[in-house]
Amino acid sequence: MSEFFQDGPRLENAYAQDSPLRRWLEYLLPAETFHEIETDLHRLGSRSVGEIAHWGAEAERNPPKLVPFDPWGRRIDRIDTARGWQELERIAAEEGIVATAYERAHGPHSRLHQMVRLFLFSPASAVASCPLAMTDGAARLIEVHGDNDLRHRVYPKLITRDPKMFWTSGQWMTERTGGSDVGGTSTMARSTADGYALFGTKWFTSATTSPMAMTLARIEDESGAIVAGSRGLSLFYLETRQANGELNNIQIHRLKDKLGTKALPTAELSLVGTRAKLIGLPGEGVKRIVTLVNVTRVYNAACAVSSMRRALMMSRDYARRRSAFGKVLSQQPAHLETLAQLEVESQGGLALLLYVASLMGKEEIGQASDVESGVLRILVPVLKLYTGKQGVSVISEVLESFGGAGYVEDTGLPVMLRDAQVLPIWEGTTNVLSLDVLRSMAREGTLVPWGEHFEEMVSRSSAGPLASEAENVRGAIDRVRQFARRMMSEGDLFAQASARSFAYSVARTSIAGLLLDHARWSIRHEKDGAAVAVLRRWCRQDLTPLVHSTKSHRVETAALALDESLMLSDLLESIPQE
Repeated sequence: MSEFFQDGPRLENAYAQDSPLRRWLEYLLPAETFHEIETDLHRLGSRSVGEIAHWGAEAERNPPKLVPFDPWGRRIDRIDTARGWQELERIAAEEGIVATAYERAHGPHSRLHQMVRLFLFSPASAVASCPLAMTDGAARLIEVHGDNDLRHRVYPKLITRDPKMFWTSGQWMTERTGGSDVGGTSTMARSTADGYALFGTKWFTSATTSPMAMTLARIEDESGAIVAGSRGLSLFYLETRQANGELNNIQIHRLKDKLGTKALPTAELSLVGTRAKLIGLPGEGVKRIVTLVNVTRVYNAACAVSSMRRALMMSRDYARRRSAFGKVLSQQPAHLETLAQLEVESQGGLALLLYVASLMGKEEIGQASDVESGVLRILVPVLKLYTGKQGVSVISEVLESFGGAGYVEDTGLPVMLRDAQVLPIWEGTTNVLSLDVLRSMAREGTLVPWGEHFEEMVSRSSAGPLASEAENVRGAIDRVRQFARRMMSEGDLFAQASARSFAYSVARTSIAGLLLDHARWSIRHEKDGAAVAVLRRWCRQDLTPLVHSTKSHRVETAALALDESLMLSDLLESIPQE
């Protein structure tokens, strides 16, 4: 009997092998635009599993290194990155991963086109998508809020396709006092003759090798006084090196030893008189930085969804190669059920991502209606928080589908889960973003346009073969609205404790509405029945997993969460007696 060796999964073209992606682009884009970009997407799909994957693996094998001193003892704080990392940056520029959105060759559809290019680039790129996210966010921020110097000198470098000119950007927000809660920022800005000098420590800075960064700081007045809290923060642009090539009064203490994203240079550093330029007016930092963060949150979701899709492609291919109990996995009913459910989950994230990207494209060139702008405002945090959690769950299941090979490092599979774990954390944790959803409703009234928008979408399918599903989604919209009214009436404690379940309900209901309209389109255009199958399976779950956080529920929650005693009499009193 000959010795057996198992073949690993193989991919040939990340675009050609993702039929749901192609169907969604057909649904969202004018036919002319779809046909115009598809040939190039095929080419990029091939490059993604070839050259991009090669350099991504090389970057993973050779993580960045900090060289604090030169041979003669001078402090230089140089971060050396792998050739693979540098090649990925070159390819990103060539492929217009950022530039496509700003060239606007396809008008309002340019952002969607760009997100699909990112979608194909990201999963094999060793998380080179992270500096690209911050670069894109910085470009949009400068486009909207930058002065003439930034628009004419810096902006072209962020959106170029020329690798020799291309700049990436960092986003230096996190300090020892916290990440998402920027109100604790302690970095100080002191006025100088030609701008400002920054002083403070940044505990976590991604893409530290980028030529520039955006950061928040508090401006001291002549007496040294500052304004505390978020209202006292101002936004600054800095370049990491001076004209002579030396660091811009920056000391790098160490590179972070992280669970994943190993190829990404992430450092802890101090600003010791770093020269910087104020963007906007003093005290407007949080208001301004939102423009950047909205972009990076959508990037985060694109990375989550594309990683799920790529992992599933690999698992599907492996299922046709791996035999167990006398049959290949692709003939095993239990295995097929698992893959089918993961496919439905990932297609839900795909639908929400592409739709948000299409709204974003309209917003950026002033073609979004007031309703669409309101929908975009509430869906950006919902998209990020929901797909981040999906990514960890789906990729964990995919690793299990490979058996022991999914746990062995040199198969290249475990890195997918390590890298996915950061996605619920970056750009705002799940709970922080859930509270942002509440703020968008309270301050900007976003739930009203959201309800109107999806109700109108559902109405297109209220008669015909999808009437039952339409009624299901309409009921979910009503439950979300009713619960929102209850949150507003019950007060902050109820609303905050229920916020995550509410955000999940908005996500699942929005996805259901999109899947419904996509299925209607598929029927009308005589596509295959996959869209209808995905819709029906998505709607079998609880679309509104709402937590009614009453006073007694919160008492139980506190006791369970903190392992504190709970009076049995109090618990029994909260249970209705027969």
